[in-house]
Amino acid sequence: PPPANAGRVPGPPDGGWGWVVVFGAFISIGFAYAFPKGIAIFFKEIQDFFGTSYSEIAWVSSIMLATTYGAGPISSILVNRYGSRPVVILGGLLCGIGMVSAAFCTSILQLYICVGFITGFGLALNLQPSVIIIGKYFLKRRPIANGLAMAGSPVMLCTLAPLNQFLFDNFGWRGSFLILGAILLNCCVAGALFRPIGAATAPVKTQATEEGKDALKEEVTKDAMEMSSPMNITMETKTEEEGGKGCCEKVNQYLDFSLFKHRGFLIYLIGNVLMFLGFFAPIVFLAPYAKHIGIDEYSAAFLLSILAIVDMIARPTTGIIANSKWVRPRIQYFFSFSIAFNGACHLLCPLASGYTGLVVYSIFFGLAFGMVCAMLFETLMDLVGAARFTSAVGLVTIAECCTILLGPPIGGTLIDTFGDYKYMFIKCGAVMVLAGTFLFIMNYYNYHTVAKEEKERKAKEEDPKSVRTENEGRNNWNKETAQDGPELEPLKEEREGLKKEVNGT
Repeated sequence: PPPANAGRVPGPPDGGWGWVVVFGAFISIGFAYAFPKGIAIFFKEIQDFFGTSYSEIAWVSSIMLATTYGAGPISSILVNRYGSRPVVILGGLLCGIGMVSAAFCTSILQLYICVGFITGFGLALNLQPSVIIIGKYFLKRRPIANGLAMAGSPVMLCTLAPLNQFLFDNFGWRGSFLILGAILLNCCVAGALFRPIGAATAPVKTQATEEGKDALKEEVTKDAMEMSSPMNITMETKTEEEGGKGCCEKVNQYLDFSLFKHRGFLIYLIGNVLMFLGFFAPIVFLAPYAKHIGIDEYSAAFLLSILAIVDMIARPTTGIIANSKWVRPRIQYFFSFSIAFNGACHLLCPLASGYTGLVVYSIFFGLAFGMVCAMLFETLMDLVGAARFTSAVGLVTIAECCTILLGPPIGGTLIDTFGDYKYMFIKCGAVMVLAGTFLFIMNYYNYHTVAKEEKERKAKEEDPKSVRTENEGRNNWNKETAQDGPELEPLKEEREGLKKEVNGT
């Protein structure tokens, strides 16, 4: 006979090869988040080359970010079907193809397609699997692992900002795009590190599940054959209806749409959709803003490096704090505060005068940005659990892509309209403060509602009267059934048939 644990999928090891997986996720997540921001170094020159406005050039990063998030469900379905490793390798190939193709573009529309859609879709295939596989390898140390993996974004941004400026000075933006396409192929190497967990036991579990399903189908069929003719007609009609629902069930097994009935998930979704309206625009326009007020190119690029260095320290530190026994039970409050703090930094940015003021702003912005990013997925998993996390990530990202797509172009439109960057920063700050306040209030309501429901459930379980009443009702039912005479025999048969139908369902 097979061993007792043959069909069990092993739990998260919380270490071992998991740290190698974290390193691979560090690379792929770093490129997914940092590349759309680091490419903003070329925007001023591309804008002059094609003669476009601020809002038109902002669509390049905006489309890339929106595609990265909007392709989340596709990425989640591919991960559920094929696993994280092949999906990340495919994403790395698409990123390289997109950037190499962009080097030969002759219009801004072609840049939208090559950089925005192709490279953005490749980054989406890097981001989702990396986040999902960390949840499979870690449980107790998951906040720390997520914090370390998310630190890849500031490390990559810190490197890409001066590197992109160096590449532009020596090779121009076309030559730079060719080199960046080759660099992005390192995502394929990162994907090769994503060894599947429990691969040997998965087929056993699947086989056991299929055998159980077949046995259940045979039992239900046998019970149905013993029923009367009218009941058979009812079961046949029901089977046809279930066959019509097959397509929806296949989609639902990859994307759990029942999450839209989850109160905590809806609160998280609404708050994040609002937050992303002002989340990325300040980074996209930080270097162009510095150049606009007369700061040289390398100093402007160094502002992104300063932001990234602080972000690099903030993410793992936030992960350690979030994993503490004081913060983790109420991590949603910490996340709400981080978003509001991020917005407050943008509101105060117009007060910064000169390069020194922008350096101070970059430091606080990097701290706030790192806090939000370190908890972005941890708070979602805290709400929905690891089992539904894959579907939750896919549904959240496709909902967020609309505001991600509109955020930078709206900021560019404000700059074109008023000729001043301060209105863009004020808009982003106000939106994020509003999102943080909304999440704080609604999470307070959610925590208290969950505690109240849990208290009522325990009281119901511990109340001996309710248990006794339930047992008495069951005994009375059995007595009445035993006392039924021959005249109630058809009713008994119908009752037993209904029981079998419910059990079969």
